[in-house]
Parts: sequence; C-alpha cells; structure tokens
Amino acid sequence: TIYTRATASLIDALATAGLGDAPFHAVCIRAPVIERVGDGVEVMARIDGSPALVRDGAIMVAIFHPELAGDRRLHELFVG
Repeated sequence: TIYTRATASLIDALATAGLGDAPFHAVCIRAPVIERVGDGVEVMARIDGSPALVRDGAIMVAIFHPELAGDRRLHELFVG
C-alpha cells in the first residue's frame, strides 16, 4: 500500500475476484467506506480487510477510481 499526500488517499494492488490472477491497482482518492453488505452481495476485493469492490448482479460499487488504473479488466467485466 502506498499512501499519497491527500488525506485518506492511497494506491493499492488488490487481489480481485473475477479479474484473473494479476493484481488490480486501485487508486483511492478520499475514498468512501463500505460499512456493510447485504445478503447475496459478493465482496470482490478488500483493502485493509474492508470491502473495496462489491457486486450484486449488474450493480457494482467501488471505493476506488478504476478509470485511473490504466487497467481495463474491471470495465470489461462490467460491460460484459
């Protein structure tokens, strides 16, 4: 984990379910927190033990900016 200058911002290499073996570099800028998930919600990635990427059917929520990672896998999964 690399913490940047902005408060609560970081870049972290995540092991992400559904995106293959290569880590996904999550860019968090003043990231919100997912406090809890309901039944049936898949936690696809965690940062420091807390959910960072979750999915419920066609709905996906991330606390990071996948568009800043230069990695299209998450977008391809969403579109697919």
